[in-house]
Amino acid sequence: MNIFDVNWIAVVVAALAGFLVGGIWYGPVMGKTWMGAVGLTEEQIKEGSMGKIYGGAFAFSLVASWTLAHTFATYAIDLDFATKVLTAFGIALGFIVPAIGTNYLFSQKNKTLFFVDAGYWLLFYTAMGVVHAWFG
Repeated sequence: MNIFDVNWIAVVVAALAGFLVGGIWYGPVMGKTWMGAVGLTEEQIKEGSMGKIYGGAFAFSLVASWTLAHTFATYAIDLDFATKVLTAFGIALGFIVPAIGTNYLFSQKNKTLFFVDAGYWLLFYTAMGVVHAWFG
């Protein structure tokens, strides 16, 4: 299979869905908890280069979404809707969460930050899984 033979509309829509989840999660749901866990104030966040931050985050979302689409098109063919969603969740639970957990252990970050970020990645991949399952 050609690695670029995926549903590109689904790739973009799923990346947008994950990006939207991040806006909600790190905004009204866990924003203040996350800021406290990383030690940033709202003023410090506003001083950041928002175009670079959001642009880079969306680019990473596209890579993650394409990888998920490629996985479904190449290795996880003919899965039903629920299985695709659970597969996406499982990718986050089995690969992403342990990776950030290991990094946070060695960098001695607090467990609050771990749970905020781990929760986000579980929701991010689940949202992308829903979109990719919906687009077939």
